[in-house]
Amino acid sequence: MNFQHPQLALRAVSDADLPFLQALYASVRDEELRPTGWPEAQKSAFLTMQFQAQQRAYAAYTETDYFIVQRGQQDIGRLYLQHQPEAISIVDISLMADTRGQGIGTDLLQAVFAQARAAHKAVQIHVEKFNPALRLYQRLGFVEVEDKGVYLLMRRPAETD
Repeated sequence: MNFQHPQLALRAVSDADLPFLQALYASVRDEELRPTGWPEAQKSAFLTMQFQAQQRAYAAYTETDYFIVQRGQQDIGRLYLQHQPEAISIVDISLMADTRGQGIGTDLLQAVFAQARAAHKAVQIHVEKFNPALRLYQRLGFVEVEDKGVYLLMRRPAETD
């Protein structure tokens, strides 16, 4: 993906990124697990198991780009994009907790939109119904296509130049 940003960069994921990706996964799930009252060891074991399952599931995706998002030399997130005939599907877009709410997600999404526009494709994403980012996706033109229980399939129609 051709990503031009003054402060951010994308690079391909490597095996060396697994510790960061696991920490990112834990950061994303932290708020959800807080009310459980589980001891830290139990949370850690659960998060490790869930992260490994997610990694296995993501490895099955074909035609997918896996990127680490960097600000300067610091890894701050991930962006996984699957290229389908009619759409670019955002498999995962996640940022570390201390970098959320700063416009980084919007900048990443705008870059995906530019890539989709150039390819005359829609952009789609599955998002949990209670994910705070749902409002961002709606503001950026995503509309609900299908209610899948816990998730909504949302799509931003293809644009023309």
